[in-house]
Amino acid sequence: MRVRSMVVAAVVAGLTVTGVGAAGAAGADPPQRPPAAPGAAQQNTLAVGDFDLTRPQVVASNLTVPWGMDFLPDGSALVALRNSGQVQRVRPGQAPQQVAQISGVAAGGEAGLLGLAVSPTYAQDGWIYVYLTTSTDNRIVRFRLTAPQTQQPILTGLSRASIHNGGRIAFGPDGMLYAGVGDAGQTALSQNLQSRNGKILRMRPDGTVPPGNPYAGSLVYSLGHRHVQGLAWDAQGRLYATEFGQNTWDEVNLIVAGGNYGWPVVEGRGNDPRYRDPLVVWSPAQASPSGATIAGNRLFVAALRGARLWNLPLTGTGGVGTPVAELAGTYGRLRTVEYGPDGWLWVTTSNRDGRGTPAATDDRVLRFPPRDTPPATTPPPPTAPPATTPPPTQPATTCLVSWTANRWTGGFTAEVRLTNQGPALTAWNLTWTLPADQQVTSAWNAQVTQSGSTVTAGNVGWNGAVAQGATVSFGVQGTSGAGDPTPTGFQLNGSPCRSA
Repeated sequence: MRVRSMVVAAVVAGLTVTGVGAAGAAGADPPQRPPAAPGAAQQNTLAVGDFDLTRPQVVASNLTVPWGMDFLPDGSALVALRNSGQVQRVRPGQAPQQVAQISGVAAGGEAGLLGLAVSPTYAQDGWIYVYLTTSTDNRIVRFRLTAPQTQQPILTGLSRASIHNGGRIAFGPDGMLYAGVGDAGQTALSQNLQSRNGKILRMRPDGTVPPGNPYAGSLVYSLGHRHVQGLAWDAQGRLYATEFGQNTWDEVNLIVAGGNYGWPVVEGRGNDPRYRDPLVVWSPAQASPSGATIAGNRLFVAALRGARLWNLPLTGTGGVGTPVAELAGTYGRLRTVEYGPDGWLWVTTSNRDGRGTPAATDDRVLRFPPRDTPPATTPPPPTAPPATTPPPTQPATTCLVSWTANRWTGGFTAEVRLTNQGPALTAWNLTWTLPADQQVTSAWNAQVTQSGSTVTAGNVGWNGAVAQGATVSFGVQGTSGAGDPTPTGFQLNGSPCRSA
């Protein structure tokens, strides 16, 4: 899970996320989510992170072991295929497109092309990061889609094996790259601070040691891990990680800098003050937890052997409520789950990894809509041609936009405030026209692209939900060229807006 923002702070006024009550962490297999009772409160159905898991959309099929996944600014997903070393670009309604072949991938067992992360400053640097197993080590390399054959290692020399390579990478809200590194089957490495295996690492985007790490001159952020495969941050910047146990307990942990999570001395809860206990434990048959993501106040965990999606309510203070098992047995083994910039929940299957029973079209990339998204319908054909052409209908969504610019010779910054005057939104795209030859060069609190004079700004993961009457703001910076007039033609999700 990547934090899809360019700064930590979000400026969102009037946005309400419905809380979920906390309960004790579960070790037993809880029931499936019951259907909503008639007349249930409307805010429960509109809460961020409440997805309709009965309405899957297949984004891609016939893949072999999709592992890492992250999103480009245009909303398309990049998916790393473990066995082939390919990176595929997938988009709803389009065939997957291979965009890179990663060199040196040595697949076998649990090894191969694993995690993938898109730079949070992709619009400026174009970097894509992957974690892979070679014949000699595990490593992280980066490349650009404009020259995918040029692959630059930023971290090498991690111990490799056919099992326990870890492999999940993700950018945190601090802009640093985090990596879950397994113990490679050598349990003693997890407690050895001279080894980077059995750890969660934190590094600058170039692989060097950043300020603020708990051990001077070291990439080690936390230790005592066996096999971390899921990383996700909540709105307060807290890091949660999923971890495979050995024979007894799988875990979800709240990660703190310098924390020791006990492996191999402890598996599950040890009640030992030297080690941090997990928030949740499951048996491997219930979980074998891989990818993780957070949407609103819910942590979603993809389970392999458990063949389900765990849904954990977050308390807001670093704890969790009672986990709920979703999709149990529906799609088989689940490897990765991501909260997409479109506001949908994306999930990959892992039934061709040698341990599952693949369906005819596996492996698949699926996405599930927010529960309040109306289903697509096909209108019935008219019984008779209309006598007259009806007037065009007014757009359903309206908005008010203010553009506050700070200009200097050759450049500008602008704060854009978008007030939603239509129905509540779960995701948004704001487009406008730059009437002169301005070029947007960077943005914050939004994913921004430009084609000619048309600029499109889309929400990042945490600010897609905008209630009616609420306001969300973001910023852009650019060059003004020969002039810098105020933009025109603002449209929210295709509907025109008024300028404030």
